[in-house]
Amino acid sequence: MYDELKEKVLEENLMLPRLGLVTFTWGNVSEIDRRNGVFAIKPSGVEYDTMKKDDIVIIDLEGNKVDGKLRPSSDMLTHLELYRAFEEIGGIVHTHSPYATSWAQSERELPCYGTTHADTFYGSVPLARLLTEEEIEDGYEKNTGKVIVEVFEGKDVMAVPAVLCSHHGPFSWGKDGFDAVHNAKVLEECAKMALYTIILDNKAKEAPDRIKDKHYFRKHGKDAYYGQN
Repeated sequence: MYDELKEKVLEENLMLPRLGLVTFTWGNVSEIDRRNGVFAIKPSGVEYDTMKKDDIVIIDLEGNKVDGKLRPSSDMLTHLELYRAFEEIGGIVHTHSPYATSWAQSERELPCYGTTHADTFYGSVPLARLLTEEEIEDGYEKNTGKVIVEVFEGKDVMAVPAVLCSHHGPFSWGKDGFDAVHNAKVLEECAKMALYTIILDNKAKEAPDRIKDKHYFRKHGKDAYYGQN
């Protein structure tokens, strides 16, 4: 019943090591099927080079496993919170990619210094607050999702499709899993460029709004003109 979704999510997960976004098993991709009220996600701790379609786990929106023999990713409850909070999100990626994770570990949001960033993220990539001791001890993964939801309450979650979790790492999302992987890779490249920018000039300023607006809206929204029809 879920073969097509599993195959797609397997391929999305296999993109992570190919793109240099994960080491060992440090990451996961999920994608939701809104019509059937389920999402598919990587199994916990399974190596990418041995993972098969039938290893992918199917979860419903109550957090129950409905298909699959293996345990889902330990970050499954974080994904669940985001899917339940934002209907626009169709796929989610979590990695510990080194540059984006460095910003998260430094408790710094990722500023928009130039057009590469502005093409995908409309403004800075925000930093989610550090979890309290109680939130860590009781429902860590679920509460990680909740603090991400806090960041985007009342905002367009698709305009900045990523967040940095304090002392943890990045989560990215998109209209489906492939889009989420794309945004995760863009985030990592932007994090690397931003680091080099402040190494070269520790007083570097963010790009002006006119540049941010031009580059974001030429790719997004009703007046977008980048690419082919």
